[in-house]
Amino acid sequence: MDLTGALWRKSSRSGDDGGECVEVAVNLPMAVAVRDSKNPGGAVLHCGHGEWRAFLCELRDGCFGR
Repeated sequence: MDLTGALWRKSSRSGDDGGECVEVAVNLPMAVAVRDSKNPGGAVLHCGHGEWRAFLCELRDGCFGR
């Protein structure tokens, strides 16, 4: 996947202390990309926009804490 034009964003809830953070690029035409902010040249996970929306809904609804 070509990530040349990816605009990476880190959560506003992430501190500047170098903790465990992820960055997300949602501006890609066919996918959403996720990477470790401490290792931007490392592995990147990607999924479709619909899958990303479903994931966010699951997070919002607290389904992962069950």
